[in-house]
Amino acid sequence: MIRHIVMWNIRGDTPAEKARGIELLQRSFASLRGRIPGMLHLEIGVDSSRIDYACDVVLYSEFENQAALDAYATHPEHLRVKAELSDLRTARHQVDYTVSGLNP
Repeated sequence: MIRHIVMWNIRGDTPAEKARGIELLQRSFASLRGRIPGMLHLEIGVDSSRIDYACDVVLYSEFENQAALDAYATHPEHLRVKAELSDLRTARHQVDYTVSGLNP
């Protein structure tokens, strides 16, 4: 299994603008549930700490294997979401890692 974790900082001059951007991101990614072959889990989390070095939103997803994650990268539904959100972020961070057996 592959875990795919992406974190963003969202553009917005006011808290209300940022909140609208976060809501759009949540809706857009939630629309992928059940549409991506090999995607086992998709979860969107919004930061509640409000500390200055925290990201605003995290996407936590799991894929059957690397091939499923690779296919996700070019899947038309994922490309649609990327286009919807293209101007929304000010920063993006990503980690992909293989999960095998039990992690200590």
